Amino acid sequence: MDYEEAKAKIVAGLEKKSKSKTKFYFNDLAKILETKPRDAKKLINRMVQEEVLEYWSSGSTSLYGLKGAGKQAHAEHED
Repeated sequence: MDYEEAKAKIVAGLEKKSKSKTKFYFNDLAKILETKPRDAKKLINRMVQEEVLEYWSSGSTSLYGLKGAGKQAHAEHED
């Protein structure tokens, strides 16, 4: 799977689920991509670097979401 195809798949999948939640576990994203975890990690990291996705960590939990989506982004003025 090439990067542009993966990006479109992730964005579409997260937008579809955005009514119920805005942050997702790595395994949720890997499942959307339907690929091996190592390949998914490379694609997801690139999306974070390009600011398509944002990485969020509470210290014990790591989550990903679309850039600027969710209460956390609005509370921290990350628009």
